[in-house]
Amino acid sequence: MSPDDDERPPGRRIEFPDLGPDWARRLERLPWPGIAVVLLGLIVLFGSVYTVDPEEIGVVLRFGAYVRDAPPGLNFKLPLGVESVVKVPVERQLKEEFGFRTVRAGERTEYSERAFDEESLMLTGDLNIADVEWVVQYRIVDAYEFLFKVRGVRDTFRAMSEAVVREAVGDRTVNEVLTIGRQEIASLVEQGLQELCDQYETGLKVEQVVLQNVNPPERVKPSFNAVNQAQQEREERINTAQREYNQAIPRARGEAQQTIERAEGYALDRVNRAEGDAARFVALYEEYRQAPEVTRKRLYLETLGRVLPKAGKKVVVDEDVRGLLPLLDLQGRPATSGGSPASREGGR
Repeated sequence: MSPDDDERPPGRRIEFPDLGPDWARRLERLPWPGIAVVLLGLIVLFGSVYTVDPEEIGVVLRFGAYVRDAPPGLNFKLPLGVESVVKVPVERQLKEEFGFRTVRAGERTEYSERAFDEESLMLTGDLNIADVEWVVQYRIVDAYEFLFKVRGVRDTFRAMSEAVVREAVGDRTVNEVLTIGRQEIASLVEQGLQELCDQYETGLKVEQVVLQNVNPPERVKPSFNAVNQAQQEREERINTAQREYNQAIPRARGEAQQTIERAEGYALDRVNRAEGDAARFVALYEEYRQAPEVTRKRLYLETLGRVLPKAGKKVVVDEDVRGLLPLLDLQGRPATSGGSPASREGGR
């Protein structure tokens, strides 16, 4: 006896509906063949109609063999398991993550706390270890090849992607992988992975390869940062020295060239002056040969014309005058007993 029976009020009984004595005969009178036909028709109807989403394509199989592709929208197939449909998202962009996993995407993306070192740790060409995380974005372009050419397409695709990335990283130094070589590695991985997808007939098209994070392993990160800082200081000092070199050397070269050009100009001027003086002397000599007295007087007058303006004030007296008294110094100096200015500066 259950607890509910103990709590039931006394005198209350469970009553079942009375179907009457002829309920069996009523069931026998029902049109069972028609009901069976209706049920079979409903099963056939609902088993024959299916829909394909706009971003998908339906692959119709008849007893497991490929028959045709079904476009997006309402479609029909043979019911009762004769034909089946596999829907493939050919217009949806898919992605595979390596070295990390996204738990929940949104405004604040959450990532798995588990470490995927078996995927991300790689050996570089200079025998260093790099922790590489990357994402491969791809689409399904051939539903038939995707379903029937390769078994386990997703696992095969991940293995091919990891192999191509390890090959690209292994051909470069750790500095190239961490700094300037990231874009080149991504391009090479995209190209090489697409070639493998075409070779294996996976029906996939690689759209983009993105290197998310490339870092040294956590255990060697402090040492790597110290080395990186030393290299940056080295590059900074080299750049500083190069800048000073670029400032000093061109200036010195310019000054040297200026000195050379000034010396060449001075030499040219001296040569031209000497040649001009020589030509003038020759010309004067020729004139002198033709008229010596005239040429001599002309040279004398020209010389006086150049010298007298520079001689200052002069008092010219007749050289035959005698007993001339000393006069005040016309140059502003007091008179001395040495004689008159005329007697000191007399001339013709």
